[in-house]
Order: sequence, then C-alpha cells, then structure tokens
Amino acid sequence: QVQLVESGGGLVQPGGSLRLSCAASGPIFRIIAMAWHRQAPGKERELVADITSRGNTNYADSVKGRFTISRDNAKNTVYLQMNSLKPEDTAVYYCNARGLTYANYDFASWGQGTQVTVSS
Repeated sequence: QVQLVESGGGLVQPGGSLRLSCAASGPIFRIIAMAWHRQAPGKERELVADITSRGNTNYADSVKGRFTISRDNAKNTVYLQMNSLKPEDTAVYYCNARGLTYANYDFASWGQGTQVTVSS
C-alpha cells in the first residue's frame, strides 16, 4: 500500500510564505504524477497544482505566480512553495500521487491533509 505523509502546514499572516512537503512510501515502482489539492470549509476539493515525472507543471489560476510545485523523484517527494499567501488560501491541503507498484498495479493515493491558515 502506497502511503503519503504531508508536513509543513500552519498559521501564517497574509503576505507570508509556507512550504509543504509530501513524501510517498511503499511498493512504488514509478510515480507518474503528484499533485496538491485543497479544500476550504463549505467548498469542494480543488486542484492547486500538479507535476509529472518529467517536471511538467500545471497550476490553478488562483495561485499562478504565487505557488511553485516541485518534486524530488529520488525521494518520491513533492513540495509546494506558497508565497504571498492570502486569507482565501486557507484550507486543508492534500497531497495526491498516482503511478505503478512493483506488482504492476496502478495506484492513486491521498495524504491525510495538512491545515494552512492565513490570518492576521
């Protein structure tokens, strides 16, 4: 079973920065893509950014120019650098990864979520 563990959330003032990390572990043969999603109270979960194994990235319009997604393939880890944070970025942030296990099964796993609160 592939597991994802997130870290780096917390409370930050508007205009501040945070860096989220997500490490994948288990019988991973190859990770095809990793992503960050978020869910604010009363809202649906939305994609924030994703990145392929080749480094191709995609961002939600609301975070373009402020957030940067990156990954370390050797460590099966994805990062989300969040700058110029706004109160509307407040949400639980979830990591997602999909790929293949050594047994040649597809997997799509989610982390447990980490809270990001932007408030003065």
